[in-house]
Amino acid sequence: MVKSVSVKELVDNTHLKVFSGEEYLDRPITTSDISRPGLELTGYFDYYPSERIQLLGITETSFAKHLPEEKLKDYMNRMCQPDTPAFVISTDLEPPQELIDATKKAHIPILESKLNTSRVLSNMTDFLEAKLAPRKSVHGVLVEVYGLGVLITGESGIGKSETALELVKRGHRLIADDRVEVYQRDEQALIGQAPKILSHLLEIRGIGIIDVMTLFGAGAVRSETKVDLVVHLDIWNKDTKYDRLGNNHDTVQFFDVELKELNIPVKPGRNLAIIIETAAMNFRANSMGYNATDVFNKELNGLIKKNEKNDGQNQNDKSKDDNNEVK
Repeated sequence: MVKSVSVKELVDNTHLKVFSGEEYLDRPITTSDISRPGLELTGYFDYYPSERIQLLGITETSFAKHLPEEKLKDYMNRMCQPDTPAFVISTDLEPPQELIDATKKAHIPILESKLNTSRVLSNMTDFLEAKLAPRKSVHGVLVEVYGLGVLITGESGIGKSETALELVKRGHRLIADDRVEVYQRDEQALIGQAPKILSHLLEIRGIGIIDVMTLFGAGAVRSETKVDLVVHLDIWNKDTKYDRLGNNHDTVQFFDVELKELNIPVKPGRNLAIIIETAAMNFRANSMGYNATDVFNKELNGLIKKNEKNDGQNQNDKSKDDNNEVK
């Protein structure tokens, strides 16, 4: 099934106004690509992307004014296809009368904005890409820790929700519990949010479902955030080798985005909230170019070389003393 967004949703979320055709706002939008019909106004329709929103700015409307009336009427009628969602006019411009007539006949709405064309294009693209992007549901908890989106994963009952609750009490923010919907915003960014029915809610075994926003205030929740780091909680196993120096480079991939993953062993007595806070701060430090493991290795190598040099010097001194005793 092809995902779609209605023109009404676009109007409600991108500061657009309806110029005409308010009764046709239920038309579906199936692509985030926006078309600026410049070639079409010259009569070239061989590759006309009729399924896209058609955006007209100063360039298109100015060019249209210089076209003969019959030609412009023909072009506008040909642009109004059954799968064309809407026409958008930017910069508070007046739509050509030929476009108004053609859209009324084809039952297509005309939308308008006082913003310039680039701004309108950006707003619509951002909204449509977020709504139409492929989504994946992940079992886990998403929290924002020191401004970083941390996705906590692990087996059911291991303590993900309790850890999130402790983080909220420490001033961090909850995005989603139990199910996290993730989608790719661009080549490098993965966005996570809660399903609408689970927004602001946490399930704590023995207590039940709690509303984090009601108990801790609006500052304790967010609707969505960029996912920067994955922390996987694993039941402690003495036979498993865990990273102790921070040399691991484990990653997990969602769509085209690759994220760093930390594997944290869980056993009684470990304060997972503090560990995750520290992991977030360390991740930020690494992102800024500081790596404590590299510094430690560099200093250790320096110490080893220094000791080797001293040992060599001591050996030379001992050889000289032995030679002097022989003499």
